[in-house]
Amino acid sequence: MGEILIENADTVLTMDDDDRVLQNADVLIRDGQIAALGNGLRQGAETTGLSPHCQVVSGLGCVVTPGLVNTHHHLYQNLTRAVPGAQNALLFGWLQRLYPIWSRFGPEEMFVSAQLGLVELALSGCTLSSDHLYLYPNGARLEDTIHAAAEVGLRFHPTRGAMSIGESSGGLPPDHLVEDEATILEDMIRVVDGFHDPAEGAMCRVGLAPCSPFSVSRDLMRDTALLARDKRVMLHTHLAENDEDIAYSEAQFGCCPGQYAEDLGWTGPDVWHAHCVKLTPVEIDLFARSRTGVAHCPCSNCRLGSGIAPVRQMRDAGVPVGLGVDGSASNDMANLMGEARQTLLLQRVSRGADAMSAYEALQIATRGGADVLGRPDCGRLAVTKRADIAVWDTRGVEASGSWDPAALLLAGASQVKHLFVEGRQVIRDGAVTSLDLPQLLERHHGLAQRLMQGG
Repeated sequence: MGEILIENADTVLTMDDDDRVLQNADVLIRDGQIAALGNGLRQGAETTGLSPHCQVVSGLGCVVTPGLVNTHHHLYQNLTRAVPGAQNALLFGWLQRLYPIWSRFGPEEMFVSAQLGLVELALSGCTLSSDHLYLYPNGARLEDTIHAAAEVGLRFHPTRGAMSIGESSGGLPPDHLVEDEATILEDMIRVVDGFHDPAEGAMCRVGLAPCSPFSVSRDLMRDTALLARDKRVMLHTHLAENDEDIAYSEAQFGCCPGQYAEDLGWTGPDVWHAHCVKLTPVEIDLFARSRTGVAHCPCSNCRLGSGIAPVRQMRDAGVPVGLGVDGSASNDMANLMGEARQTLLLQRVSRGADAMSAYEALQIATRGGADVLGRPDCGRLAVTKRADIAVWDTRGVEASGSWDPAALLLAGASQVKHLFVEGRQVIRDGAVTSLDLPQLLERHHGLAQRLMQGG
């Protein structure tokens, strides 16, 4: 794979165990890992073993961070952004408007939307993304997104989602979008056996992810947890997203969502829940004690009027928290740097201007997300960790005049200059290297137009 030296970066925010911040520093990439960090690595080539043929990337005027980590997404939804009738709806109404459109998707829509969504994330500095795909109409399969991610070059954690309770049984989704539970479990086994890589440095890990407590049965939730532990993969679902969600849980299950999750085996360090806007102090304590992770999705929560998640309280209690852009139909955009800034602002709105620093919000977006996904090999810059690196140019209009260029979330770029994943350069000078973006945009736009014409 060769060597790459990011040389003389103004600042390197390592997010390592010691929270080191390096000035005028270099980062050496070798064979997909970080081989060295420090000053003047080219001059100390004998110590680092630096090859004379090493590719050098200038870090002048730049801040280097670990690649950002996205812990919750529905990639397919970028074909249905800003749909009339869903723009101003609450969660349940929003879903009911979009389910009929999503039912017309097939393998091509899943593949193309995944490619475009991952490119969008990469441009915002993301190197590792999960995805929650819970509907499989017209022959679509999870591997449609896995193959898309491999072509883009991002590290990918797809989850085999599912819905099994349709409208006729009291659920939200149309009956033709739900699946038989035996079929769901069988396909979960198939995709884990076929695509999950448990090794350090893995480019693809598969999780299991029934959609939500209001779209699957207790039995499926419990059986999926048992299967995941047998296969040693992670579990993911939506939980405590808004007031409707809480009311449903209390009416149907006689308890709060956190208690429901615990009763069914859905707590622990191998579980992460999306949103958790309405967690009570008792549930926060449960998640902290069990090391259950949370995917905080601030822009989506604002877009759907769900509320402000108690991230400050979660972090103080010790709950693992990462960030998610959520689906592009509920967020409309998928910029992970924007999510980090929104996290900072919302915690300050709800708790005061000193509630969260720009550095902590960026830490949640990097190391925090990696830890939620069970990836201690990612999300930090340290020797032997994976070479997933974002380089941010601080010489643009948005950062000009900043006295602290490292405070990227206060005054800094929202799109990355260079991006490396497993030591491969996916973004160079703000442009995608792994595919033809204009061609992808044309194909994506054509599919969206076809869906629009279908009503």
